[in-house]
Amino acid sequence: MKLLTLLLLGLLILAPVRGEDALPVGVVHEEAFQQMELLAEVLLQVRKNYVDELSYEDLLQGAIRGMLGELDPHSAFLDKESYANLLEETSGVYGGIGIQIGIRDNVLTVIAPIEDTPAFRAGVQSGDRILSIDGESTSGITLREAVRLLRGTKGTSVRITIMGRDATEEQDITITRDRIEVASIKGTRILGNGIGYVRITQFDSLSAQKMLEALDDLDRQGMQALILDLRGNPGGLLQQAIQTAGFFLADGLRVVSTLGRKDTNRDLVFDSEGGLFTEIPMVVLVNGGSASGAEIVAGALQDHGRGIVIGEKTYGKASVQTVIRMGSGDGATAIRLTTAHYYTPHDQQIHDKGIMPDIEIPLTREEWRRVQIRRMHLESPDGYPSEEVAEYADVVDRQLQRAQDLLEALLIFQKKP
Repeated sequence: MKLLTLLLLGLLILAPVRGEDALPVGVVHEEAFQQMELLAEVLLQVRKNYVDELSYEDLLQGAIRGMLGELDPHSAFLDKESYANLLEETSGVYGGIGIQIGIRDNVLTVIAPIEDTPAFRAGVQSGDRILSIDGESTSGITLREAVRLLRGTKGTSVRITIMGRDATEEQDITITRDRIEVASIKGTRILGNGIGYVRITQFDSLSAQKMLEALDDLDRQGMQALILDLRGNPGGLLQQAIQTAGFFLADGLRVVSTLGRKDTNRDLVFDSEGGLFTEIPMVVLVNGGSASGAEIVAGALQDHGRGIVIGEKTYGKASVQTVIRMGSGDGATAIRLTTAHYYTPHDQQIHDKGIMPDIEIPLTREEWRRVQIRRMHLESPDGYPSEEVAEYADVVDRQLQRAQDLLEALLIFQKKP
């Protein structure tokens, strides 16, 4: 009875009473008592009769995982280890194979591999479906569990079975884990004719600061136009994406808004505070590996006419996950709960829809991989064997080339009397 009393007391405290459609408090409490009584009875029966002895902590955490897992692929219970991993990931350094994953059509799917990581070197690409991990099917797997299985200590291995977007046969790949260190800003340079280039690989805790430093550097070099490359950027921290978009928008322009359940007051609007690069002509590059924060930036610049979007339709992962910490100290856990969806400044929903480019230029799987390898050679010429650099010397990035041609034409047009 002590367990039942505690459960019921918790529900009395947390029972929702807000909103126009809220039921009378007495009705809510009566229904709550009935459902919590059932939960308590099940816990007691399992604790008493199950073949293996389990603690109430194990049972309750299992019940929480099941409840959140039924909501959507992105809501989850984060135990102590998972919560620590989440905090570690946003710092930009962790141990694993180097991919961002999501659930698409109920299948574990690669949003984007992080370049020059074990997964990238093994040939994993955006859109690949992960069918099994170490021989165990991923059918019905949660994101939390998939991350736990793929993460690990440097030097250990994991075997995954994948199916590419256009493939008909499964492929088994064994990948050795490594320390993943992600530099969020890469490739900053002047391409020629005053056209600057900067690439954002993800939005971590330092991305906006590093991006501003990159823009200042390009400005000192005489930048007259900019190509912002968000291809393969799986997102990250919302505020970093908002600040980045704000560098290119006038004060007060909407960057993104969120719309949640009407009785939770989670509708939020995020406006620009006014950037220093609000007039410079821009092209934004995106593809199927551009998700979440990358889609917010691309959508804001597209809606306000601040950038021409070139490439391929983005991933379409733009729901708001709120991480709510439970407990304190080293033993803290958390829940990750979907609380809203993102909308562009023109109120277009991003989630499950993605951002459509203004100019669509599709690349094949093999073409995109060659572009990525060529790009790494350009950004780190001393990091690769000379024969490999030579092999990829003639690779043409058609999306980047179109962006550069467009901006060169625009700059010529602007200079005409």
